Amino acid sequence: MHFEKHVFICANDKDAPKKCCGSGHSMELIDKFKSTWAAQGLDTKIRIQKAGCLDFCGKGPTLVVYPEGVFYGNVQLSDVEEITESHLVNNTPVTRLQIG
Repeated sequence: MHFEKHVFICANDKDAPKKCCGSGHSMELIDKFKSTWAAQGLDTKIRIQKAGCLDFCGKGPTLVVYPEGVFYGNVQLSDVEEITESHLVNNTPVTRLQIG
């Protein structure tokens, strides 16, 4: 397998008044995850990228980590370091943010 983990962050936009991840801070989350992961200096191959709708619009911004299939909701920029350290580095999902 080329990548050990994939992090897909919803960046989908919907017409108002529906809540959607893209109108939140999804792109900032993507940038923060990428820079936080790069700062780890690990050789683990992880792909972090934007995704379309993950179907948890009311709980956004959302993301999913594969291959585990762990979904996170209402992810804030302040959660990125915790998810990176706990889940991406130590393989322990952050239960307080899990959805689905």
